[in-house]
Amino acid sequence: MALERFKRCKELFGEEEFAKIQKAKIIILGVGGVGSYALDCLYRSGISDITIVDYDSYDITNQNRQIGSEAMGELKTNRLTILYPGIHSIEKKIDIAWVESFDFSPYDIIIDACDTTKVKIELAKKEYKKLIMSLGSAKRFDASKIEVSSIWKTHGDALASKIRAELKKAKFDRNFPVVFSSEEAKCKEKGSFVGVTGSFGLMICSEVIKKILASK
Repeated sequence: MALERFKRCKELFGEEEFAKIQKAKIIILGVGGVGSYALDCLYRSGISDITIVDYDSYDITNQNRQIGSEAMGELKTNRLTILYPGIHSIEKKIDIAWVESFDFSPYDIIIDACDTTKVKIELAKKEYKKLIMSLGSAKRFDASKIEVSSIWKTHGDALASKIRAELKKAKFDRNFPVVFSSEEAKCKEKGSFVGVTGSFGLMICSEVIKKILASK
């Protein structure tokens, strides 16, 4: 049975390319509405070396969009290591100090699915070469508006505008890919829809696979 698990993946990518996917080392910062779906997709695609970083526990408001959130009160890292056996977890608040001190060198790709703008900016300045960043996925319900682009070419996303402005202030002009939505925000609160937040995670997973396959 174990040999059959990734049979369809191997048929799609080919044995040699699938071997590259299996060897990749990925770290996901934040495993909420976006990060948990990116994790699920990567895990089901054959990547065995995945590290997740989060410090939060589930509450009832997470249940509309986060994988594992039925385990209310449980740490996200603990629950997801049960649901996805073999992944690694770091229970840590992702702040600027952690980003500055953490050694990202063992990882091939860094997925930024965290919520804090200042952290996202610091991460981009430090690790832009390995980075795939999620921008604003809340307050939207039209998944067809999701795009992948350079941070410098996004449109219709207030978070992207803020990040660009801060990067320009820091005289940072390097390029890195982001997943964003051009859909106008539909509410002022923290409204969210799994059709969009989950699609962000799946889009990020697709970008990871493409990046792995394009590597030498």
